[in-house]
Amino acid sequence: MANKKNGLVCSMCGTTDSQLNPVVKVFDGLNLCTDCIKFIEEARDSQLKTSEKKTKDDASISGAVPKPKAIKEFLDQYIIGQDEAKKYLSVAVYNHYKRIAQDKDTDDVDIEKSNIILVGPTGTGKTLLAKTIAKLLDVPFAIVDATVLTEAGYVGEDIESLLVRLLQACDYDVAKAEKGIVFIDEIDKIARKSDNPSITRDVSGEGVQQGLLKLLEGSTVLVPPNGGRKHPEQKMIAVDTKNILFICGGAFDGIERKIAARLNTHVVGYGHDEEGRKRQRENLMRYVMPQDLKSFGLIPEIIGRLPILTSLEPLDKTALRKILVEPKNAIIRQYKKLFLLDGVELEFTEDALDLIVDKAVEYKLGARGLRSIVETIMVDAMYEVPSDPIKTFTVDAAYVADKLEKAHFEKTQLSEK
Repeated sequence: MANKKNGLVCSMCGTTDSQLNPVVKVFDGLNLCTDCIKFIEEARDSQLKTSEKKTKDDASISGAVPKPKAIKEFLDQYIIGQDEAKKYLSVAVYNHYKRIAQDKDTDDVDIEKSNIILVGPTGTGKTLLAKTIAKLLDVPFAIVDATVLTEAGYVGEDIESLLVRLLQACDYDVAKAEKGIVFIDEIDKIARKSDNPSITRDVSGEGVQQGLLKLLEGSTVLVPPNGGRKHPEQKMIAVDTKNILFICGGAFDGIERKIAARLNTHVVGYGHDEEGRKRQRENLMRYVMPQDLKSFGLIPEIIGRLPILTSLEPLDKTALRKILVEPKNAIIRQYKKLFLLDGVELEFTEDALDLIVDKAVEYKLGARGLRSIVETIMVDAMYEVPSDPIKTFTVDAAYVADKLEKAHFEKTQLSEK
C-alpha cells in the first residue's frame, strides 16, 4: 500500500499524495498530481498539433494556388486556343481557394462559391481543361460521368456516389476531400427529356438534376465508401460539399437550334449580309445563355447553382494543326518518344501533317480524331520498325494517304456520317 508523503490532495481528481502518484503544489490553491499534469500536457500538445495542421493547411491553400494569369499560362502549355474558357476557369479556381482561405472573423461578408458549366462540341477540350487543372493544383480532383447516375431506388448509382472518387483521390481524408474539385462530364445527358408531363418517371434526367441540387449548393451528405447504391447496414461517410468546386461539362448537341431561334438567325434565304450570317451560324455556341440551357432541358434550379457559363469554340484547321505538334503532350511528340525508346528517330513532313489535319476537318472528328487518324497511319510502322535495324523513319503525305486507303479509313468514316 502506498504511503502518504505530505497530505496534499489533487485539485482536479481528488487523489491524495502518494509515492505512486505524487501531488505537487503549483501555487496557492492549486495542487496537481502527476497523472493530471501528464494529461494536461498531452491535451496541450494535441491542441498545438491541431492548430499547426490547420495553419499549414490554410497556408497551403492560399499559397499553393497560383494567380489566375499563372494558371492560364500553364493551361496554354497543354491546350491550344479556348482563351475565354481558360480565363473563366482560372479566375473561378483562384477565387474558390481564396474564398476557402479567407478569415471568417474579419467581417460578415460571406463569399459564395461559383460552380462552372462548360458548353462546347465534342473534342474541343472540356475534359482536358479539367485534367490539366488537376496537374497544376495540389488538391483532390475527380472526374465523374453523369450518365451513370439515376434517381434513388433505380438501377444505376446514387447521386452521392460521385463523391466517392474524390475521397479515393485523397485516400479517404474527408477534410482534404471537402476542399477538392469535381468535374461532372456529360451533364447534358441528364437533361429533361420533354416539357410535357408524363406518367413515367424521368429517373436518369430530371430526377438526377433534383438530386444534384444539394451537392452543388453545399450540404452535408452521406456517401457510401465503395460507391454504388446505399445499403441500410453500410457505414456512411459524411462529406460537407460547401467548399467543393463543381465544374460541369457537356456537348449539348443541338442547342445551336435553341440559340438560333432566340437570336432569330435565319438558316435559309438571301441577304446583303449573307457572309456575316454564315459566320454567326458557324459558332452559335459563343452566344449561349442560361435560357438556352433551360430550353435544352436543364431545370432552372440547377442552372442557378452553376452561375459561371462559358463556351468552347469549335476547332478549325489552324487550331488542329497546332494541337498536333505544339502542346507538351502533343500526339506527334508522343509517337516520336515511342520510337525514340527503340532508338529510332521519327519525322513527319509538313505535307503529311497538313493531310492529317485535312482529314480531321473533313470528317469533323475534332481533336480526338487526330489521334485515331495518326494511330491508323502508324500501326504498321509500330509493328515493323522495332524489329528493323533502322535509325530514322520518315512519314510523308504519300505514306499517310496509302495507309488510310489500305485501312479503309475513308469508307468507314463516310458510313458513319
